Amino acid sequence: MDRRKLITSSLALVGLSACATQPVQRPAPDFSHQEPPPPPGAPAQARTYTQDEIVTGVSDFLGVTAEAAGGAIERIFAQYGQPTGYIAGEEASGAVTVGARYGRGLLYMKDKEPMEVFWQGPSVGFDMGGNASRVFTLVYNLHYPDAIFQRFPGVEGSAYFVGGLGVNYQRASDIVLAPIRAGVGFRLGANVGYLAYTRQRNVLPF
Repeated sequence: MDRRKLITSSLALVGLSACATQPVQRPAPDFSHQEPPPPPGAPAQARTYTQDEIVTGVSDFLGVTAEAAGGAIERIFAQYGQPTGYIAGEEASGAVTVGARYGRGLLYMKDKEPMEVFWQGPSVGFDMGGNASRVFTLVYNLHYPDAIFQRFPGVEGSAYFVGGLGVNYQRASDIVLAPIRAGVGFRLGANVGYLAYTRQRNVLPF
């Protein structure tokens, strides 16, 4: 082999060696369309109950027809949508201008064990009578059960009756409660008060 061919062969081998050691360039992954992670400490969003689930629950627990339950539930759902939980329980109340209400029930949330809760509170207003009833309370914007343990003032002017069921609203921060009541007795007039939800029963309603 002459010198010219030897030099050409050597240059070719050097070029192939350089190509083999050169890293392959790949485009960087694009993460611009991925969902941002939730902020640290943010509570997980609770699953909600459908209107059919709540209508069935109210009808079975309060012993009313599905039509009566549906009328009350439809009005609540139109304003607040699907609840994240509900409380099924019993309560007793009475008033002669100044009144008190005591109750006990179970808080239900999807993917969580039922939790026992108590509630009590005073009421003041143009109000008289007595009442012993079952109550089915829809709970909105509650994402973990322990957040129920606080005082919930009544929303003024929110009480109404649909199909023989009484409904009113209570609110604390973003959490809204919508108790639906049916039972023996009566309460007349308007009242302003609050209910405090606790882990154990309190004798005094304050």
